[in-house]
Amino acid sequence: MTAGTPERSAVPWDLSFLRVGVLVTTALAAVAALVVGLALSWADALSVLLGSAIVTFFFCVSGAVVGWAGRVDDTWTLPAALGTFGLKAVLLFPLLTGLPEDGWPDRQVMAWTVVAGALLWSGVQLRWVWTRQLYYVPPPSPPGGAADGSGSGPGEAATRG
Repeated sequence: MTAGTPERSAVPWDLSFLRVGVLVTTALAAVAALVVGLALSWADALSVLLGSAIVTFFFCVSGAVVGWAGRVDDTWTLPAALGTFGLKAVLLFPLLTGLPEDGWPDRQVMAWTVVAGALLWSGVQLRWVWTRQLYYVPPPSPPGGAADGSGSGPGEAATRG
């Protein structure tokens, strides 16, 4: 390692919020599709499922890309997040505008589902961040010795040169 390069953490980026987001989205999408199917139509219920699948896919892709970028270098995370968002928007816009106005995927139902899903995923991410111990600097060594098990106590660190 060179003198000017900071040491990379061996701890991988935690993407456990993706599992929670997928589970919560799946449960709520199933309930929402049932309600929409009974209240409006079963074609609209399929629009709810499609919209929730799109949101879930987008958040999972973004999480994976940002996690990869963070493992390479922390300064890559913002460009990776913005680039992924821009690419998804560029790909999704022609797809959604190409849907027929009177087709089975109801664009309005799907749009409201995407809005609700994005808010849901944002809530999942916020809760995940608020309930985790996140360090802005490397965490301190455990008390009573080195983390590598060498057995050096707190007094020994002061005597080493």
